[in-house]
Amino acid sequence: MASHRKSRPAGTRVAGIRTPALATAALTSVALLSQSANAAPEADGKPSLEEVEKKVDDLYRQAESATDKYNSAKEKTTKQRKRVDTLLDDVAKRTQKLNEAREELGSFAAAQYRTGASAPDTATFLLADTPQDYFDQTQLMDRMTGRQKVAVDDYVTQQSETMKKRQEATESLETLTETQGDLKTAKATVQQKLADARELLSKLTAEEKARLAAIEREKQQEAARKAAELARQQAAQQKAQEEAAQQQDSGSSSAGSGSSSSTAPADSSYATKAEKALAFARAQIGKPYVWGAVGPGSYDCSGLTQAAWKAAGVTLPRTTYDQVNAGTTVPLADAQPGDLVFFYDDVTHVGIYIGNGMMIHAPKPGTYVREESIYYDGESAIHSVVRPA
Repeated sequence: MASHRKSRPAGTRVAGIRTPALATAALTSVALLSQSANAAPEADGKPSLEEVEKKVDDLYRQAESATDKYNSAKEKTTKQRKRVDTLLDDVAKRTQKLNEAREELGSFAAAQYRTGASAPDTATFLLADTPQDYFDQTQLMDRMTGRQKVAVDDYVTQQSETMKKRQEATESLETLTETQGDLKTAKATVQQKLADARELLSKLTAEEKARLAAIEREKQQEAARKAAELARQQAAQQKAQEEAAQQQDSGSSSAGSGSSSSTAPADSSYATKAEKALAFARAQIGKPYVWGAVGPGSYDCSGLTQAAWKAAGVTLPRTTYDQVNAGTTVPLADAQPGDLVFFYDDVTHVGIYIGNGMMIHAPKPGTYVREESIYYDGESAIHSVVRPA
């Protein structure tokens, strides 16, 4: 995916989780509030607005990255726990069969003793490396019947398989412990970063909040303007393609061929799936953003896109940095409804495109699933567009 990443002008920030409206405004305030942002820290030691917005930007980006790590660790932990449970159940069943086979072999040894062989030593039998060794040592092997020898072979096989499964279970338990540790660490990181960001934002004065709210409104207006421009470009492109297709159909008809473009069935199939994904996404509008959530009551960004495409019968990975590889990358100008739009160089945010430069996404802590311009954090924030089906 590196070849699709957009170059950034010097000084452009890479953000992660979108901050609350107040914080989002803070993230874009450097250029618009250059005088106050570049001012030296106040004499009382209070950080400047520039320092606050930079710290908030960093904290939310780190929280977004930690959220993806949490999602990945949670998925791995769930799978590993199921594997451990399966292995432990298998070991228990094999151990039971092994004990039954051991008892049967003990009865064989007693029977051989009654026929005149050496007295069986139970302790030696249980401590022998294999039943084969024990029966060889006591010179009973050559006196066994075919059925008894089969029982010995079966016991040896079961003993080997049981030991192998026990080792697998031990290793799986160790892996589970590691993934649980990763999960705990990621969770603590997300919670701490969000708490730090909230603390910084709470220290803003009423005047600063008002100034930042005004900046946010200007930013939204600019994002809407860019979205409208993209919509005009896409409409013009679609019209040109339709005219070209009509000319081609006309030429094909005059040549005796009535066939349509070979890409039409695929486009039609994708549009049908995308319509289902978008219908699901629209039904989630108004539900809260919660990091690590996959629905049905709340979502994080990749949880929403995963659930939406699942409703269309398409399975997507859990995290943004896996979803970005789960499809075909297309130019932004060619984006179609249903495509996934990814943001930032570290691919830490995603939304589902609905057309006309707009998307549905779960934006950030403290907000709700909503429709918004794909330029909500500036054009340079857009990483790539991926068609998942």
